Amino acid sequence: MMIKGKIIATSISKSKGVKKKNVPMVELRENFGVLNDAHAGSGREVSFLAIESIEKIRKKGLDVGPGDFAENITTKDIDLLTLNIGDRVKIGKDAVLAISQIGKECHTRCAIYYQAGDCVMPTEGIFATVLKAGVIRPGDEIVATQKKGESNV
Repeated sequence: MMIKGKIIATSISKSKGVKKKNVPMVELRENFGVLNDAHAGSGREVSFLAIESIEKIRKKGLDVGPGDFAENITTKDIDLLTLNIGDRVKIGKDAVLAISQIGKECHTRCAIYYQAGDCVMPTEGIFATVLKAGVIRPGDEIVATQKKGESNV
């Protein structure tokens, strides 16, 4: 099954555990992640969060936006939580990623929690590894291919 949406922001940071800065594009490298990002080279090479998740936090009265939860890619109109580990995601012309982790465990409240007042990454963020390199930008289409008959819902 194919699921489509679009990229609304791309973000990077030099350090882990801090908000990321929105940038006009990011370069994804195979088996590495986002060039010039602190999480590159780790098992969680690329992080995704939906703007719909960020808007939930905004409704709680917090002034947050893309990159504030340390995600590299902010999406729109794609339900990230229906994806499974191993599902493929194509972004723009060239980049292909594989979902490697759904959510994350936070042992302590990180700097993001204290800066933003809440955090949705543990429950609504997803992570991927880069299978095919490419440059991605806000406005690019994202197409996820789910394994037949499987869903996290």
